[in-house]
Amino acid sequence: MFNYKTYLIFLFASLAISIGLQMVLPFPYGLGAALALFIAFPLLLRRRYMNRMRGYGGDSGSSGGGFFGMGSQGGSGGVRYVCLACNNKHKGGSCPRCGSKMQRADF
Repeated sequence: MFNYKTYLIFLFASLAISIGLQMVLPFPYGLGAALALFIAFPLLLRRRYMNRMRGYGGDSGSSGGGFFGMGSQGGSGGVRYVCLACNNKHKGGSCPRCGSKMQRADF
């Protein structure tokens, strides 16, 4: 999921660019540009990884990512519950078959 080689490439590239900016620009502007670059590059890298984890097709109707939404194959995009008394799968607060409120979440 997280590639350290790409992260190190981004880190050293931002270090080289910030050193070059500090050599070209005068003191307060070069330092500000270097700090902004050190903040902006990791944010862009995180956004890229989060988009890759979420999936590119946000409009395609699929539930968008996370750890729980990735593996759900059922078409119902919600949490289903399993009754602990009668083992009935349902949605909502109490079991429609036996009326028990003892249930566990089934992702």
